Amino acid sequence: MSQSPVEQMSNLKGVESKNAESDSKYLDGLLIRPIENGTVIDHITAGSALHVLRILGITGTTSERISVATNVVSKEMGWKDIVKIENRELAQQEVDRIALIAPRASINIVRNCVVIEKSVVSDPEELVGIVKCPNPCCITNANEPVLTRFYVRQNVLICFYCEWHIEKDMHSFIL
Repeated sequence: MSQSPVEQMSNLKGVESKNAESDSKYLDGLLIRPIENGTVIDHITAGSALHVLRILGITGTTSERISVATNVVSKEMGWKDIVKIENRELAQQEVDRIALIAPRASINIVRNCVVIEKSVVSDPEELVGIVKCPNPCCITNANEPVLTRFYVRQNVLICFYCEWHIEKDMHSFIL
């Protein structure tokens, strides 16, 4: 029978290592510095942190200082990813994008090293100008000055104009 990630990490605590001091720091928590001001996106679906960075427009050539932790042990989720962005607070439209690929994510706003606001993402009822319609015949793909518009229904995106359904790989359609 396979063990949960938390059980696997608990088993490691009894294993001796040549570098016990650094190992205990690793096992007890993350080795990522706290941020003074900015946003911490926690409880991202494991393996999705890089998608979150992409949809936020963070390419590595931008000025934000970021920290990314992938496949971190989580009591709630088993495994999760975490993204910290210094000196940036997310707009609601950015949070809506994150909700599409990380429906259990939490957004923490940090100021002067204190979390002043904590919220959990929720599916918006409607997305405007956030998702590209994959239907080549949709009016939003016909060089018309029309923003895309999707309804969100039980993890399915439905185009307002052509009723095309997006049920998987949503990250690849996010503008």
